[in-house]
Amino acid sequence: MTSFAFFRRLSKSFHDHPSHVKLILICTTVTGGGLLAYSDAGSSAAEVAVTERKKVVVLGTGWAATSFLKNLNNPKYEVQVVSPRNYFAFTPLLPSVTCGTVEARSIVEPVRNIANKKRVDVLFNEAECVKIDAENRKVYCRSNSNNNLNGQEEFVVDYDYLIIAVGANVNTFNTPGVVENCHFLKEVEDAQKIRRTVIDCFERANLPNLSEEEKKRILHFAIVGGGPTGVEFAASLHDFVKEDMIKLYPGIKDLVKITLLEAGDHILSMFDKRITAFAEDKFQREGIDVKTGSMVVKVTDKEISTKELKNGGEIKAIPYGMAVWSTGIGTRPFIKDFMAQIGQARRRALATDEWLRVEGCDNVYALGDCATINQRKVMEDIAAIFKKADKDNSGTLTVKEFQEVMNDIVERYPQVELYLKTNQMRDISDLLKSAKGDVKKESIELNIEELKAVLSKVDSQMKFLPATAQVASQQGTYLAKCFNRMEDCEKNPEGPLRFRGEGRHRFKPFRYKHLGQFAPLGGEQTAAQLPGDWVSIGHSSQWLWYSVYASKQVSWRTRALVVSDWTRRFVFGRDSSRI
Repeated sequence: MTSFAFFRRLSKSFHDHPSHVKLILICTTVTGGGLLAYSDAGSSAAEVAVTERKKVVVLGTGWAATSFLKNLNNPKYEVQVVSPRNYFAFTPLLPSVTCGTVEARSIVEPVRNIANKKRVDVLFNEAECVKIDAENRKVYCRSNSNNNLNGQEEFVVDYDYLIIAVGANVNTFNTPGVVENCHFLKEVEDAQKIRRTVIDCFERANLPNLSEEEKKRILHFAIVGGGPTGVEFAASLHDFVKEDMIKLYPGIKDLVKITLLEAGDHILSMFDKRITAFAEDKFQREGIDVKTGSMVVKVTDKEISTKELKNGGEIKAIPYGMAVWSTGIGTRPFIKDFMAQIGQARRRALATDEWLRVEGCDNVYALGDCATINQRKVMEDIAAIFKKADKDNSGTLTVKEFQEVMNDIVERYPQVELYLKTNQMRDISDLLKSAKGDVKKESIELNIEELKAVLSKVDSQMKFLPATAQVASQQGTYLAKCFNRMEDCEKNPEGPLRFRGEGRHRFKPFRYKHLGQFAPLGGEQTAAQLPGDWVSIGHSSQWLWYSVYASKQVSWRTRALVVSDWTRRFVFGRDSSRI
């Protein structure tokens, strides 16, 4: 058969039976006119698989976003990360960066290093999100002007799933002068700027033509906020001054003052009272002035005005050389716009359900500081709970009937378990007995009104999760595991109560597991509050802090760098150069 005849038959076969022909490549030899045809069904299947991949857009490179990327293993997703910074920063060590205990580069890991280790296709764009269009599934972005010689460029990204993990801004509570005159401690750049300012203060105070009063003002470091970040920075700064700076500036060592301003009654109010008392006593002994009940109302370039709540609202002016604002978190502007778009304008953060899905948006998820979980209340679904538990339709519930569904109730409404623990009840039978008195367990029966009375106080145990790296990291890991097996499960986590084998969602709701928290207090002493109400304070806790923070680094590279920085500090001290 000639080549011409073959092509005619092949063309006719293709038109008659197009679905049966899988011709991929035709090769002809140069010399003999020979022809080779072969079919590759596998390649065709691969092309189909590529076109069917869902596009996941991740906004941010913080704890939640990085944890999601590290744990996402399903190659059927195409991931695009958009963030104004191209690295992940280990933020708990930012106070150490401010004083040179740890170098800034030691706590950051480029996002592309993390992405290159994944078998999922990950594309990164260094840009900031300026608008989210949930209706059309589009994200509007703007490149960083500092990194673009031709000016800012805007582009649009389409998505199938959107994951918002952009963190939060510092909340200034609209206090006049804070933005213009105070340092913040949220980013690596903030820590570096604080470090340069501290050294600048010492250099300026060392000039010969200044009065002693002016030198005292310049060397007065004010920290606003008695939370973990403010306390740790105050402790780190005190160590830096005491162990390093006074050796280099002996003439002004007695003029340095550190003041910690807190509007509440105590610092570290979220910790155990034993830790709070120890921290306040330790700071007092070491000369750190802790002013509780002091609300900052105004900041100028040289003075901080405070309202003394313990003295009838008296206004005091405090001269300072450097001020660090470390209190509260606020919502980013484009998140506010998005919240208004979806009917959440009055909230302080994006409201999500227990599966981290933004309420009102089926394909948008929010993690970390920019979101809060809107836990469903038991009393909203009391009728559905009663109906599910009352299998014999008797109109009353026995202890046995309620215990059969108790595991599902606790999974859907974790405040029930917390209520039992808080009131020292072993199980649901103790809770039901509280409504019936000394009646025997076997004879307890409750109608729906009695059940409402029993569970009426349960919802009072609901609490918002703290805005910490630990929460964000666990949320990122949880959501990645959900995406890894998303196609094996139904999509919608709907229904007031999900019983085993029923409902349309097989994922368990997100549950935060508190692993403990640390509060470094300086002088190689740390306070640790671990699960089980175990409190440890002292040098042993400091070594535990070293171990945990080293192990939690995002890569072996940063782990090695941080440990080497700690070792260098022990041997040579902290660097006091302005670089």
